[in-house]
Amino acid sequence: MFREYWLLPIAALALLTFFVLLQIPIRRFYAAFTGKVFAEDFKFGESKNVPSWVSIANRNYMNLLEIPLLFYLICLIHFLTNKEDSLNFQLAWIYVFLRIIHSMIHLTYNNVIHRLLAFASSNFILFGIWVNYFRQFI
Repeated sequence: MFREYWLLPIAALALLTFFVLLQIPIRRFYAAFTGKVFAEDFKFGESKNVPSWVSIANRNYMNLLEIPLLFYLICLIHFLTNKEDSLNFQLAWIYVFLRIIHSMIHLTYNNVIHRLLAFASSNFILFGIWVNYFRQFI
């Protein structure tokens, strides 16, 4: 396996993050143009007047900047150490897929149980990637 392949799941998750980031101004401008919010509603972040379908994109974006940091790090560790690990590579893509599913649920119908299943599963997979990588040192 080429070590550069480890950059692909990183790129995919970064692309998802940029897509969600783009949703923030799109939803805010749409809400403003339809009279649902005003500039003052964003003066100190988001006021209680901001509809949930507008603020949820910002929440999802923040979520993509939290735990995925550990994903980026372990992928970079794999890349830098050039360790042959097809299992972790497959798990990395499963993690990206679950994060896409989580964001799709969060940004559309936002069922908490469905979202939790995708989120918890992705975290479990990420933990597995870390354990699998560092078990070689134990």
